[in-house]
Amino acid sequence: MDRAVIVGGGVLGVMHALRARLRGMDVIHLERERAARGASVRNFGLIWISGRSPGPELALAQRARTLWEELAEAVPAAGFRPHGSLTIATDEAELAVLKEAAALPDAAERGFELLDEAGARAANPALGGDFAGALLCRRDAIVEPRLVPAAFRDYLTASQPAGGAGYTWLAGREAVAVAPHAVRDHAGEWHRGDLVVLCTGAAHTGIAGPHLAGYQTPPVRRVRLQMLQTAPLERRLTTSVADGDSLRYYPAYDLPARTALPPQAPVAAAAAAQLLMVQRLDGSLTIGDTHEYEEPFAFDVEEAAYDHLRGRAEQLLGAPLPPTRRRWAGVYSQVTTSELYHRSQVAPGVVLVTGPGGRGMTCSPAIAEETFA
Repeated sequence: MDRAVIVGGGVLGVMHALRARLRGMDVIHLERERAARGASVRNFGLIWISGRSPGPELALAQRARTLWEELAEAVPAAGFRPHGSLTIATDEAELAVLKEAAALPDAAERGFELLDEAGARAANPALGGDFAGALLCRRDAIVEPRLVPAAFRDYLTASQPAGGAGYTWLAGREAVAVAPHAVRDHAGEWHRGDLVVLCTGAAHTGIAGPHLAGYQTPPVRRVRLQMLQTAPLERRLTTSVADGDSLRYYPAYDLPARTALPPQAPVAAAAAAQLLMVQRLDGSLTIGDTHEYEEPFAFDVEEAAYDHLRGRAEQLLGAPLPPTRRRWAGVYSQVTTSELYHRSQVAPGVVLVTGPGGRGMTCSPAIAEETFA
């Protein structure tokens, strides 16, 4: 194959463009936005190993984690850094789940270590609240989601081959039609390649709409979430942090002890909320998140969910949070089947790749690798 056309400017699109270039292909990269404001901006930037289901999902995430580390050497501006995570238990029921997770056959592969309260504070001295213990995952890592798309585009642009087409990014071009081995943008220009990859994210209408509508049962759904970002915190978090509610949502913790967890607080249950907290390079905190599955989604945001997440974070830190600097509601695409993500042929030489859900940032390098395998 000599040329690839990539549609979509989020992390999946960028990683497919990068993988095509690594295979020696010329790349045309279309993005309907004029700036890097894709789904990857509204993201924790977590390279998340700890909560993955045993088997294929964990294997995909581990492969992606290795690829992220390799890519970081070439593109340090993406802000990749091994960071580890702590999942905090605030009571004995949550601690029982963590103990079972630490005894899993793949616990060493994940870098799991069960810590008591003192051990957790030693691993992350910023934790000043009261809790019962924590599960450390050494394999988890972080990137800067607002920097990733531009950092990799800049890298691709700067590494153009002498006398070759290399990489061409076409911002502000929305793909509106497909044909064998080609897409047409809204300005009427056709872009042809040996392979066209549509990374349309949560846009289930538009160019992906007619194809997805052909399924008797939709293979993907959209999920809405709410998150926030604070002003810089003076203290440095040496790990990302998850609260015990995250044990309810991640498949790695689908263990016997999970059935004994008490009900979530009503405000958390109403929003399907869990606390994830990541510190950015500038010291600010990205905090979330909630889950909503029934469309049509509301335009407004639920303030009670933000209050709950801030309260949980302050409980674990044992101190007030800095002021909220921004809040947002985002939408991502998630498969409805047992697959880890969705890939299908839209037309000869045209494939759609979408639906990784909460795996997107973590697994995008490995997903792109599989597309071109």
